[in-house]
Amino acid sequence: MEELLMFGDSSVYSRKATLSLKISEFEVPPMQDMLIIGRKAPIGPEAVRRMAEALSPEQFTLLKIDHPKIEAVLLRNSILQMMDEKLLMKIILEESERMISESMVLRSELKIALSVQREVDLL
Repeated sequence: MEELLMFGDSSVYSRKATLSLKISEFEVPPMQDMLIIGRKAPIGPEAVRRMAEALSPEQFTLLKIDHPKIEAVLLRNSILQMMDEKLLMKIILEESERMISESMVLRSELKIALSVQREVDLL
């Protein structure tokens, strides 16, 4: 994701985001940044949502999706505020569908690092 904007003729502005995913099998304690819930997982999306609400009230959002193996993704709200939901879900699905089965729940640490580079003319 790169965006260039010209402010007059004297400066160039560029912003980039680096996305880093760490994915592992679900274990206790369960809460990290994200849970990916398989269609036939032993714990369903609604139970995951209730668990997240009990452990960290108002900190997570459950996104139900239409996917052959994945039923829903539970994401930390702060991540959804930093990045476009559609782009984020596309990346999550591309990376997790290779390792998830319908009966699994994956947990993931997800960190977003913003890189900003500005170029200006010196007077």
